Amino acid sequence: MTAAVLLIDRVPLPSGSLETWTLNDPASRNALSEAMVDGLIAACERAAADADLRGVVLRGADGHFCAGGSLGGFAKTIGQPLAAGAADPLVPLNRRFGALLQALCALPQWLIVAVEGAAMGGGFGLVCCADQVLAHSGAQFATPEVTLGIVPAQIAPFVVHRLGSAAARRCLLTGERWDAAKAQIAGLVDEVVSGDMEAAVQAAIARHAAAAPQAVAATKRLLLAQPDKPLPALLDDAALAFAQALRGPEAPQGLTAFAARKAPPWSAKP
Repeated sequence: MTAAVLLIDRVPLPSGSLETWTLNDPASRNALSEAMVDGLIAACERAAADADLRGVVLRGADGHFCAGGSLGGFAKTIGQPLAAGAADPLVPLNRRFGALLQALCALPQWLIVAVEGAAMGGGFGLVCCADQVLAHSGAQFATPEVTLGIVPAQIAPFVVHRLGSAAARRCLLTGERWDAAKAQIAGLVDEVVSGDMEAAVQAAIARHAAAAPQAVAATKRLLLAQPDKPLPALLDDAALAFAQALRGPEAPQGLTAFAARKAPPWSAKP
């Protein structure tokens, strides 16, 4: 990516590897340009097939998380009606961001999002895809689209899934701004960090790295399928995942280590 709007840093863990994906366009407060969305989708596609990758940390550069979607590419279309019978090019452009959110949620690795500064609009949507969200005490969150005459189209289902209908309606229909404490009460943020964010991120990595990679991937598949399947079918899938885990390589290693009061082979301290 010529503009380097997404930085990827890979480091080894005692078992496997960890990547940090940094949104890197500080001049726009890391707004989601087409190049950044494309880079994130490519990173998700690669990560989905990477058996050595244990987890991903997503954050923003220079004290900003993400100011939301970049409207620069849409500037000439704002307020302009579509020609009769023409296919609207804005539709696939917007839909591609939804594909990114789906890909982030479907990552087989754990996803930690660390928010400093603002997470607005599409940035709020990115946060909703995380398995754990850390937010600096000075962070700010909002979905201001409706106050600008815009629809928060692609993020809406993910906000509902993360927050529930009542809280999602409150933020999506008003655009109200939340500080980190209020976002934690709403369920968007898991941990508010008033001190060293780096130390908090490393502690979160250590907690997640205690989990077996295949078990994490299978559990995330069950969680992702939950809204879309009837309960009997979901429980059938869960029973199959349980049986496969017990017969696979991780359960014997984990149970043996537990009995011996030792760390399992995948447990990592960064």
